[in-house]
Order: sequence, then structure tokens, then C-alpha cells
Amino acid sequence: MSFAATLGLVALVQIGMPKLFAAPDNSTSARVALWGGREFVMLLLASLVAGLATTPYAAFHFHRITPYGVVANLAAMPVVSALVMPAGLFGLAAMPFGFDGFFWWLMGVGIDWMVAVAQWVARLPGAVGRMAAFGIAPLILASAGIILMGLLRTPLRWSGAGVLLLAIVWAAGAPRPDILISGDGRNVAVRGTDGRLHLMKGGKDAFAVREWLAADADARTAGDTSLAEGVSCDAGGCVTPAAGGALVALSLRPEAIAEDCERAAVIVTARQVPAGCRASVIDAERLRRQGALALRRTGDGFAVDAVKPRGIDRPWSPSAGGDLGDGDTTLRVARPARQAVDATPSEADMQADE
Repeated sequence: MSFAATLGLVALVQIGMPKLFAAPDNSTSARVALWGGREFVMLLLASLVAGLATTPYAAFHFHRITPYGVVANLAAMPVVSALVMPAGLFGLAAMPFGFDGFFWWLMGVGIDWMVAVAQWVARLPGAVGRMAAFGIAPLILASAGIILMGLLRTPLRWSGAGVLLLAIVWAAGAPRPDILISGDGRNVAVRGTDGRLHLMKGGKDAFAVREWLAADADARTAGDTSLAEGVSCDAGGCVTPAAGGALVALSLRPEAIAEDCERAAVIVTARQVPAGCRASVIDAERLRRQGALALRRTGDGFAVDAVKPRGIDRPWSPSAGGDLGDGDTTLRVARPARQAVDATPSEADMQADE
């Protein structure tokens, strides 16, 4: 983000920011500059350009867009430059002599102002825009657009704006996962027919749920009761329908697996699954090998994105080894057999009729 902001500022200087209000024969410009108008406009443009240059990276990493960042910078940066930083330097210089307390207090006043500005801006309507996760490819394309606009010095630089616009369209249309599974298999989020995530959980992992919601551009909190809507749970586990109507089950006990194998399309469990189970199974061994999973619906199953994909070796996440198998990247879903419906009235219903 720092590199992008610096590149944007360098490009701004190249296209003539220092020439603002610089005409010597313009008395109006001279009066504006005398009253600080030049500095104000330069700060406004610098904040705007730096904020726009870092927006793709903030959206990618934090799934948020801050449209009022320029307002916050205009209100806070003068205090940072004139009070906070000088007070910090004077405090360091005075520390060996024991006279630094006043400067730290002065620095604290400036920091309190920054915090107050941040809180005020955060309370403005529409202060936080949410962006769903869009993958690395649109981010690379956006970076190419920023580089073209920042480094080229001919009219060709404006081709970068077209590249950046293409990246924005690509990012906005990125598909979202239909099923999210935590690394321990105890939290499963399923996209329902309403387009929102619904949570099945056998443990407490609020951090993972918060990250899932943020990456889905969902403003709900991890404790929101609407996350459990449409989810049926008992001591043996939970089940909920996905957007296509197929059932997804989180099986916590062995006695629940047999029933889930008959009616669910996908089962997530740490237990042993019977050999004749018709459902597609995400078990503890697969989660140990691949880590947390994101499943996206395809024609006859799900495409699988794993935290630790086979064949990709990272220093902090060693590869599981071996060749990339089809079972590691796709999950086939077999439709459960249609169950016969028992229309015999229950004993309680028969007694009620009598």
C-alpha cells in the first residue's frame, strides 16, 4: 500500500501539482496562496490520489472501502505534521534529561484529536463500504493499471485507467463461495436461497466467522442470530439447505452419520463414515491435509479451493506432496436416493380425531 501511495504522489507531481497557484502575474492566485490555499489544495490532492491508489489493496486485504478517507486526512494530517511528530522528536531529545513528560502529553493531545476524527468519520452515513473477496487476479490487473498511470509520461499513461476499470468490473463480478469449512471442521457456513451465509457450528471460532462475513461483504457480526436461520441442529449435528436445494450436514456423532448419508449431499465430519455413504464427505483427514476449504458450485458438484492445495509448497505451509488429484480440486455430489414417504397418521393425530 505504501508503494502504491508513493507511486500515485510521484505521478501527481509529474503532471504538475507544484505549479498550482504558481502564476506570478495572477494576483488572485497570490492572495489564495498567501492564506494557505495552495497548501490546502496540495494536501487535498495528495490525500485523494494516495487514497485512490491504495483502495484496491485495502479492498483485497480488509474487504473495506473508505470513501471519506480524504476528509479524515484533511482533519488529522495538519495536527500530525505540526504537533504529533515534532512533539515526539522533542520528547526523544529531552528524555535523557528527564524533561520529556510535557512533550509526551503534547503528543497525546494530538493523538486524541486523531482518534476523535477517526470516530467522527466512522459515524458518517456510508463511511464504510464493503467489498467481497475477489481473488489475486483482479488485484494484479489493478496493480498493472496503477503502474501504467504512475510510470508512463506520455498520453499512453491513461490506458492504465482502462485497465483499472477492467479490474474493478472483474472484482465486482467475482463468484462467492457456496460452502465454507473451517480447518477443524467444526464450523460450516452455507449460502442459502436468500444469498446469505448460514452457519452450522460445533465449536466456538468467532474469528473465522468474522473473516467469512467480511470476505462476503456481510455487515452481520459473528453473534448475529440470523446466521442460524434455516439451520436445524440437535445433539448429533446440524443440517441446512444450500442455494440449489441440496442438504449440507455437519455430523458430530456417529449415530447421526447414517441418517445424513441418506438425505444430505455433502457431509462434514470428523467421524468415520460408512463405506456405502452416498453423500460426498469432507472428513478430518482431508481437512488435515488441505486445511480450511471453500466450495463453489459447478455443474455436477463443487470446485474446491484449499488453504493448503496439493502441489503448492510454501515455507509457512508445506505441500502435502504428490501430484494434484482431481479429488483435491473438485467434489462430486451424488443426489441422495428419494425416500418413501410414510403417510400413516401418527397415534397422536388419530386420538385427536376421535
